Amino acid sequence: MYIHPAFEGERHAMEAFLAERGFGTLVAFGGTAPIAAHVPFLFDAGAGRLALHVARANPIHQLVEGNPRVLLTCTGPDAYVSPDWYVSGGQVPTWNYVAVHATGTAAIMDASMLRDHVDLLAAHFERRLPKPPWTSAKMDPRRLAAMLNAIVGITVDVENLEGQWKLGQHKERRDHDGAVGGLRARGDTSSSAVADLMDRARGIR
Repeated sequence: MYIHPAFEGERHAMEAFLAERGFGTLVAFGGTAPIAAHVPFLFDAGAGRLALHVARANPIHQLVEGNPRVLLTCTGPDAYVSPDWYVSGGQVPTWNYVAVHATGTAAIMDASMLRDHVDLLAAHFERRLPKPPWTSAKMDPRRLAAMLNAIVGITVDVENLEGQWKLGQHKERRDHDGAVGGLRARGDTSSSAVADLMDRARGIR
């Protein structure tokens, strides 16, 4: 990933982002073109490891077995920024966003680990919901076994993290405030989230 020096993410921020976000795109390389899968995942910062799964019918796990070098990309909120929102003249349109790339070596998860993986993954997201958490114990054992047989678990030992927090940190304060105001006026969730990130990047909130 090309990273502008003003936007480079710090290691702890990248790790926290991956752990919280939990959804990204796994890219493996094989044949004449890369192949991608959009996957929920768990990230253990202490171990530097990603854990995820794909459908057994998805050929990406076969590519991983043949060429274990993979890339996982993870993005956060993003929004278009209009130059009309800036106070200074001579500005151009841009897009503000957060993105982290994790590169590493993948391995196929032992089938005996799949149930624990599914329960841990579900718990990560279920805890955000206002209800008792779902667990695999709620399923009929035969149905659960069939569902687990239909997926392949993959772990990725992360060797390199790259992150970009492109949030207009290099702009003057008056231009920053104008862009944040424009984003908040749009009223959609992503624009508001980007506005919040922009303010945090400048230590405003």
